Amino acid sequence: METLYDCVVVANGSFPQTARPLEFLEATPVIIACDGAAQKLHEWGLVPTAIIGDLDSIPPAMLRLYADRIHTVEDQEINDLTKAVRFAHSCGYRNVLIIGATGLREDHALGNISLLADYASMFDKIEMISDYGCFVPVLQTSALQSRPGQQISIFSLYPCGEITTEGLRWPITCRRLTSWWQGTLNEASGTEFTLTLSPDARLIVYLSSGENYLT
Repeated sequence: METLYDCVVVANGSFPQTARPLEFLEATPVIIACDGAAQKLHEWGLVPTAIIGDLDSIPPAMLRLYADRIHTVEDQEINDLTKAVRFAHSCGYRNVLIIGATGLREDHALGNISLLADYASMFDKIEMISDYGCFVPVLQTSALQSRPGQQISIFSLYPCGEITTEGLRWPITCRRLTSWWQGTLNEASGTEFTLTLSPDARLIVYLSSGENYLT
């Protein structure tokens, strides 16, 4: 398949089991692995281009096998996903997909999803997918592709910001979302919906899985 990305970052959460994320993983030319994900990629028959982290969760056999592509980052103020994403940025990649960042520990998943808003300004595009859907950071007024009936959830990271939607079944008009649940469980009316943001609004948008769920 023709890939939309020039780099995939693989975190050490749930390794994908469904076709869509696995197709992207296999088609994208560069794979950057958080240290604990190296074993999962190896078991799938994929060789990471680089392995990034503090090396606290990579098996010794993987350390020996991939010694030529390991980049140790000891900084304990950031997690391994951020280390890998920053490495991708330093290498000049502009369109990045994150896989394996959800599942297993819910606290890790929530933290990883929220970090998308921090990563967004570093790339032309950065998205996170799982077996169930896609998370997209939105920092300014944007139109996102959808399919009729697709399930959409909107999470506001800065509740002081106002948002307005067009193209969703239940519209939001000049509203501040002060709790995470308030923008969830909406639905796309057509093939595109628009999010109008005030300057201080920052969103993470979740689009449920389907053939056209990626922007």
